[in-house]
Amino acid sequence: MARLAAFDMDGTLLMPDHRMGERTVAVLKRLRERQITLTFATGRHVLEMRPLVETLSLNAFLITGNGTRIHNQQGEVLYRSDLSPDVAEQVLHSYWDTKASMHVFNDGGWFTGQEIPELLVAHVYSGFRYQLRDLRRIPAHQVTKICFCGDHDDLCRLRIQLTDALDKRADICFSAVDCLEVLPRGSNKGAALTVLSDHLGVSMAECMAFGDAMNDREMLGLVGRGVIMGNAMGQLKAALPHLPVIGNCNNQAVSHYLTHWLDTPNLPYSPE
Repeated sequence: MARLAAFDMDGTLLMPDHRMGERTVAVLKRLRERQITLTFATGRHVLEMRPLVETLSLNAFLITGNGTRIHNQQGEVLYRSDLSPDVAEQVLHSYWDTKASMHVFNDGGWFTGQEIPELLVAHVYSGFRYQLRDLRRIPAHQVTKICFCGDHDDLCRLRIQLTDALDKRADICFSAVDCLEVLPRGSNKGAALTVLSDHLGVSMAECMAFGDAMNDREMLGLVGRGVIMGNAMGQLKAALPHLPVIGNCNNQAVSHYLTHWLDTPNLPYSPE
């Protein structure tokens, strides 16, 4: 039996309308009744996640910013990591050949330089939104991560530019097909979950995790039971071909899988 369960949000627990379904909430509460610790591991900001967890009464740890922050159930910071100021300075002040929009995150929230209302759709239920700011005026020592949002092929070309310029001083990954992130070196959900499991006295072999994007790769590969969503990025499935693939987030596949795992663990599982 697992002792700790970690869940990505977008494309995993959340349905396409960015809402958590009733069956999903119910099965997460069943895990808590079994004394299984819950952790939400997401690229979203803690300022958005904390009210959600409180509203659902799920009493979970939070890994936010794709592993740059860990908060306990009381909201206290257990771990934090920021971009090196030289990296933040270079990304913010360099010219990049891309049409993608740039977004900066720190403890104060989400900042961008122009109105992009379509990006707020993913936050419609929480009400979390960006703050307009001249990004070049944000202090480089106060940057947790930088995201670029746009066309996937354009972002692939941008990734080559960033990789060449930053020369392993930061980690660069796709958190979605239309979102490329520049993160502190060594910061990812898997590294953060390792820190949390050590804090709780739980081995990674006693953890399970669910995800759908490349920012979930390390986490899924390190735990004893990693599970990939049917709607996951093809790159993730190719990177971890030995892991089981379940159904789609629009059918609350995590709920379907966990209900089977809790009630009939000795029977073979078939995606819905």
